[in-house]
Amino acid sequence: MPAYIRVKMVKAAEEEHPKKAFGWAARDSGGLLSPFKFSRRETGEKDVAFKVLYCGICHTDLHMTKNEWGFSIYPLVPGHEIVGVVTEVGNRVQKFKVGDKVGVGCLVGSCNSCDSCTNNLENYCPKMILTYSATHHDGTITYGGYSDFMVVDEHFAVHMPDNLPLDACAPLLCAGITVYSPLRYFGLDKPGLHIGIVGLGGLGHVAVKFAKAMGVKVTVISTSVNKKQEALEKLGADSFLVSRDQDQMQAAVSTLDGIIDTVSATHPLLPLIGLLKTNGKLVMVGAPEKPLELPVFPLILGRKMVVGTSIGGLKETQEMIDFAAKHNITADIEVIPIDYVNTAMERLARADVKYRFVIDIGNTLKPGC
Repeated sequence: MPAYIRVKMVKAAEEEHPKKAFGWAARDSGGLLSPFKFSRRETGEKDVAFKVLYCGICHTDLHMTKNEWGFSIYPLVPGHEIVGVVTEVGNRVQKFKVGDKVGVGCLVGSCNSCDSCTNNLENYCPKMILTYSATHHDGTITYGGYSDFMVVDEHFAVHMPDNLPLDACAPLLCAGITVYSPLRYFGLDKPGLHIGIVGLGGLGHVAVKFAKAMGVKVTVISTSVNKKQEALEKLGADSFLVSRDQDQMQAAVSTLDGIIDTVSATHPLLPLIGLLKTNGKLVMVGAPEKPLELPVFPLILGRKMVVGTSIGGLKETQEMIDFAAKHNITADIEVIPIDYVNTAMERLARADVKYRFVIDIGNTLKPGC
């Protein structure tokens, strides 16, 4: 057949694989989610299949459903804070058995051979495969956790603790590892250090909990004085700074060993850099849509650094979950039914949640709903 009339046969989402699946998906950049039938692969020899019980709603889900970062693939089933129970394992699986509690975070594949992969940093693999809206090894599109079940290579799944509620653990698979990893890697986990947490949202509130469990002194930095009582009395922060109060900020100059900046809105970095001691580290984990201005002189004069970090590898993610289990750390959540998800997205855009929505997939996601 001549090339100019050759037609590529494209399978519908529900026909790509043999296992019928059901979830909620966005069809276009309008971002509206609605019921969606698709398919997943058979459980391979190194795969774990599991029934999804809960899935957290991350701010990334909001960005992706609306294609605000420019690489969304539709139909798009969001969700990368996924927990459930194993229903089937491949014949070469070693880590899991049927009935185990399991979690899947932001990635479901990588090349397994680059320097990052061989050093347990799959999250920095150039060929990392995201849990949704990415192309898998077999050429099909990945679909996330707003769905009834998943199939994943056992390497990209973690054991969830028995002593903590699954729903409140789900956000740890993204929000938790995103703040735990930089605390560990940049040495901000040493008792006696004084660190700042910028933003008291889904990431920030978990960062406070992890840092306090590590024995670190914590100052929460926020634009809103309304969050002061919550930060100090409920989350256990040691102090609170209103970033718009110049007197407060000036009084705290050169007092922090490090800062974890969780804010995804455009904001000035100069005041934050000023809070750092000599050799201090400003770690960016939020993802503003527009570039931020980076003043260089304060960095030079104080030998300070501004760095970025993204989630963590699978070994570190399991370490984070185990640490959370030991110290009884969970996210503060609002559990919702699947049919509330569009309202939840609207509320998330307004920062109207304390601090993470979690969808009750197991009890509310029904075919035809």
